[in-house]
Order: sequence, then structure tokens, then C-alpha cells
Amino acid sequence: MTGYGSAITELPDRQIHVEIKSLNSKTMDLSVRMAPAYREKEIEVRNEISGKLERGKVDLSLWIEKKENAETAVIINQALLNSYYKQIMESAGKLGIPLPADWFPTLLRMPDIMTKPETQEWSEEEWTIVSNTITEAIGQLIEFRKQEGKALEKKFRENIGNIRNLLEAVTPFEKERVEKIRERIADALEKVIGVDYDKNRLEQELIYYIERLDINEEKQRLTNHLNYFIKTMEGDSGQGKKLGFIVQEMGREINTLGSKSNHAEMQKLVVQMKDELEQIKEQVLNVM
Repeated sequence: MTGYGSAITELPDRQIHVEIKSLNSKTMDLSVRMAPAYREKEIEVRNEISGKLERGKVDLSLWIEKKENAETAVIINQALLNSYYKQIMESAGKLGIPLPADWFPTLLRMPDIMTKPETQEWSEEEWTIVSNTITEAIGQLIEFRKQEGKALEKKFRENIGNIRNLLEAVTPFEKERVEKIRERIADALEKVIGVDYDKNRLEQELIYYIERLDINEEKQRLTNHLNYFIKTMEGDSGQGKKLGFIVQEMGREINTLGSKSNHAEMQKLVVQMKDELEQIKEQVLNVM
């Protein structure tokens, strides 16, 4: 299910930013990018996310922004500075050029002499603050998902209601369909064959033929699936996969209705059912 959450924590010398977002996925696909300072806590963060979010393509980013007035210690690489010093002394002697009048400006401009530490030590109290920030961002994402879930539930109820109404609209055409089948076969026998026929035998054959086209069982099963979908949706969370299976069964019954309908108006209603069902299929992956 799609969702988004973010949180910021203010520390004396820096800000901790946490951003988490999720997209549709049948399984949990988790990506975590953390600032080097807290990287050793990545497994702990992963476990927290996996425990609270059942599935989805989830991305969490945690980064640090230094404050403008924060003093950042700069480290001088003593070993490298000494190496540069010796190399300059040796080169000056070999080339016969004068040594620098002021060594420090020269040496401090050499590559990699001065570096900022990428990581720094942190206390357990600080990590508790950072961890709470992560939890806050996850909470926002969950709330986002809940709001989207409510919108999805409303849409699903609308789709299911439309399918139910379309299914009821099929009923008036069933009797009409039987009469048209009888008339079509009788006309064919009289016009094409041009002979008398046993009307009782024809009636028996029609009954057999019409029984094969009977859709009462499909209508009943589809009604049961519609009711079961609503019941499952109203039940416990984590039923997304189950709803997906129910949708598949609904599709089978609607397809069978279409193949048995043998009536233009009924087929139009089946096409509309398929359209409503397709809308459900597109969104059911969003359900946890």
C-alpha cells in the first residue's frame, strides 16, 4: 500500500532527518539507507519496520544535516603530512630548488591532509532520540495508509454494489432468453428443414439445452463471493492476499456468466461487471 512519513529531530549541532515511503508489492521489499554514524543500527531499524508493516516496497532514508553554526572538528593526517614534508625535502635537494619559506601553508594545501570525520560517537540517549524519530516517521506512514485504506474500502463497496446491481439486472432477460432460443430453433427447423417435427421431442431437447445454459448456480456463487469479499474486508487486517483470491473467484463466475449468456443485453451487463471487477483488481494490491 502506498504511504509516506517523515520526521525531524533537532540535536545541538545537527538535524536528523527520517523519510519513509511505500509502494504496492505482494511481499515486503525493504530498502534502508542510513547515515554512516548510525549504520550499525540498520538491522534494528529493519526489524522495527518489518514488525509494523506487513508488505509493500518500503524505502527508508536517514540522513544528517550539520547546523551552520556548528563547530566541526577537522583532523590533520599527521602521517600523510610527514610524508609530504619528507618528499618535498627530497625533491628540493634533487632539483636544487629552495625549500618553502613557510611550511604549514604549503603542507596544509596538499591533498587529503585535512579531513572531516564521517562518523562520530553517539550515546545511547542520543540513539533513543533518533529511534523515536524513526518510529514517528513509521507512524505517519501507517496513518497515511489507514486514510488511504478508508478511501479504498469506500471504493470497493461501490464496486461490489455495482456488480450486485448488474447481477440483479440479468434476471429479467433470463426468461426472455429462453423464449428467444425456443423461437430461433423452431424457425430454423421450419425454414431450413421444411418438415414437420415432434413438438414434444423439441421441448425435451430445449429443456436439455437450456439447462446447459442455466446460470442460477453462477449467480448464487458470485453473490456468495460478493458477500464474502465484504465480510473479509470488514474483518481483521492483513487480509489483502485473501481478498485477491476472492477477486479471482469472482472473475471466474463472471466469465462463465458471459459464456452462457447467449443474449446481447446480458452480455452487455457482463462486460460492465468485468469493468467493475477490473477496478477492484487494480487496487486490491494496495490492501495490507
